Amino acid sequence: MTAMTHRLMPELAGALLLGIATFGCAGTDKPASDSSAATVAAQAQPTTTKGDLPVSSTVVWTPLVDSSMSQWRAWKKDVMPAGWTATDDLLTKNGNVGDLESRAQYANFELEFDWMVGEGGNAGVFYRVTEQYDMPYWSGPEYQLLDDERHPDGKDRLRAAASAYGLHAAPAGVVKPAGQWNSARIVVSRNFVEHWLNGQQVVQYELKSPDWTAKVKASKFSEFPGYGLAPRGFLALQGDHAGTLSIRGMRIRELP
Repeated sequence: MTAMTHRLMPELAGALLLGIATFGCAGTDKPASDSSAATVAAQAQPTTTKGDLPVSSTVVWTPLVDSSMSQWRAWKKDVMPAGWTATDDLLTKNGNVGDLESRAQYANFELEFDWMVGEGGNAGVFYRVTEQYDMPYWSGPEYQLLDDERHPDGKDRLRAAASAYGLHAAPAGVVKPAGQWNSARIVVSRNFVEHWLNGQQVVQYELKSPDWTAKVKASKFSEFPGYGLAPRGFLALQGDHAGTLSIRGMRIRELP
């Protein structure tokens, strides 16, 4: 995978490099810098995107969870679903509840959060989701949240914790057991995507590449035209599985 060759204005490059050097998620130390393809591509973008509004030259992290949950709603509705509880920057659910959808849409971004599932827990974070279909996971890729040890999906690396569900495998031995906090980071820049888990890059792929297209065609997502192809979309949090889920310190910053 190669990084894009556009150059940023000096002040924007400096802001992004400073942000990458200091990024972190609640209670977790992360590497000071990295040179992975999506991150490099994120630094190398122009200050405007074709067809979109100009992007700010300042790097701003936006918290996504607080007690008001004003940045979220039920899937395709305008109210919060029952079963979710938010206190400060901690979001929890216990049992099968409705999925959450962000009110804002995002194109290129870094998303960071800590997560914890109970024994046998299974959930996910979806990105670039559209409302074309009845379920968010029919249009947007998923960062899997899973108790690898106890849930059957943990036996398949394509469906294990931090995988791009059903398409790109994450290695074993990185996720912490149920009942312990894990740190996640998702980087999306144009067609470049990374999944990070506990300070390690565990998945990297390129949307629309021949490899990605072949994987989608061979998966259940082939039934849903346009899967993963939206240039921008909503975030979604999966609630429609049994078990407990906790999300802490979720924050996002938009990239050019």
